[in-house]
Amino acid sequence: MKTIKLFCCIVFFANIHFCLAQSSRFSVNKFGNGKGDSLNYRLLYPDYDTLRKYPLVIFLHGSGERGSDNEAQLKWGVMNFASDQMMIAHPAFVVAPQCPSGESWGNYGKRENIRNLHLASDPTKAMSLVIGLIHDLVKKMPIDTNRIYITGLSMGGLGTFDAIERYPHLFAAAVPVCGAGDLSKAASIAHIPIWIFHGAEDAAVNPLCSSDMHEALTKLGAHPGLTIYPETGHFSWLAAYSDPKMFEWLFRQHR
Repeated sequence: MKTIKLFCCIVFFANIHFCLAQSSRFSVNKFGNGKGDSLNYRLLYPDYDTLRKYPLVIFLHGSGERGSDNEAQLKWGVMNFASDQMMIAHPAFVVAPQCPSGESWGNYGKRENIRNLHLASDPTKAMSLVIGLIHDLVKKMPIDTNRIYITGLSMGGLGTFDAIERYPHLFAAAVPVCGAGDLSKAASIAHIPIWIFHGAEDAAVNPLCSSDMHEALTKLGAHPGLTIYPETGHFSWLAAYSDPKMFEWLFRQHR
């Protein structure tokens, strides 16, 4: 029994050390728009030089990770981009902004029925800052503007659809996880490679939001991916961001 407890303790502390090591790979930053607004973000750098350009991945966290500590947004999913294997196979800049408390990535106005969302005319302040940050990074870093990808989970999944529907010519691919979007804007994003993920038993965001969007895009002649995990609730991001095929697909996409 003592041996088992000792082994469990070793595994527990090894996992903590591993997560902290990965977390330290993301630099701590703040972006300002020159108008008094700012956005905390963490940035993963590839082993880069100026002889080539690299993809940029935007990772939008969920509602539970909002705040000002510039740390909580690393809790789910994005750490998988920082493993040794991933950084060797797919070197990229990965930016994880943190949405302030009380704010949101997507702006869909009133959301009485999440299957019938309507994109508001203006982006949220947080989304405006994300787009400003993207343009700022493109100016400063060797980023391939034909390989800017966006992904997010839950609130970040809604934010992913918000971003590509507002800025359909900015992104080379999108991976919304347990999210939802404005179906009436599907034609504007039909040209973007999209792989949608959701849990069949998601009680927080109706999985029909994902299947509805998949159907709307397919009717327009698009070929989006759709993965619905059976017997999975809201935490579908655990499987989505552990899927090597998803990463291989994502980094193959070009605008």
